[in-house]
Amino acid sequence: MIGFIGLGIMGSRMAENLLDKGYELIVYNRTKEKATRLLEKGATWAGSPKDVAHQAKIVFTMLTHPNAVEVIALGEDGFLHTLSKGAIWIDCSTVHPSFTRAMAKEAEQRGIRFLDAPVSGSKIPAEKGELIFFVGGKQEDVEEVRPLLNAMGKAIYHLGANGTGTAMKLVVNLLLAESMAAFAEAVTLGEALGLNKETVVNTLLNNPSAAPFLQGKKEKIIRNDFATEFPLEHMQKDLQLISQAAYENNVSLPLVNAAKELYGLAKQYGFHQKDFSAIYQFLSHKHQ
Repeated sequence: MIGFIGLGIMGSRMAENLLDKGYELIVYNRTKEKATRLLEKGATWAGSPKDVAHQAKIVFTMLTHPNAVEVIALGEDGFLHTLSKGAIWIDCSTVHPSFTRAMAKEAEQRGIRFLDAPVSGSKIPAEKGELIFFVGGKQEDVEEVRPLLNAMGKAIYHLGANGTGTAMKLVVNLLLAESMAAFAEAVTLGEALGLNKETVVNTLLNNPSAAPFLQGKKEKIIRNDFATEFPLEHMQKDLQLISQAAYENNVSLPLVNAAKELYGLAKQYGFHQKDFSAIYQFLSHKHQ
């Protein structure tokens, strides 16, 4: 039995892919409604994280921030209290490396194996089972769970010891956040100079200066339709984690801090639940 805790935009789709590949699943989420589709497809509901651990030998967590991970793992009903020795905990949450290493130590003290395996990809890749996993932990543990990761993703990169998967995820999201903001500024400038928005977008996307992932945001910007694939508030949270990791490792990242405040301001103005590409809508004042 596989346990899955955290059934938001990403977790629910990852769990569904496991079900579709024939794995037995026991699931938990703070709000049971988000598990409805999975339960209809045969998943078992757990009343608490502890209950997941009673039945599962492998537990996935996909949660929004470090505090949520810590409560689910170590709180009063935390699954680490009842997960059996030799079991594997795979944390797919985006957190910072020092936190990941602390969780790995908590698991190790209980005889539990731990992998950090955050993913690159948003709603649609999660639905299609096309996520990219960045994994930190022991090679033999990675190999044991590789079939599960392959059920949800198209690529697995084992980076090294615990914390390296998380580290790579932060590096990737740094570039995503800054590239999206830079693209939004360029489009906004083009419009202010009297150019047609669609012309600007298409010209930029056919220019080597634009990051390839921006092709997936093209229609959102042209149509001003920012239905959520990866929430803006989560990107702002990730930028905070990146800033914290940089501080802990004595690295100065001035652009990260500027981007963090930009996304934070957009969040403050009500863009928090829109896709992070809505940073264009915020900068261009298309919401006014």
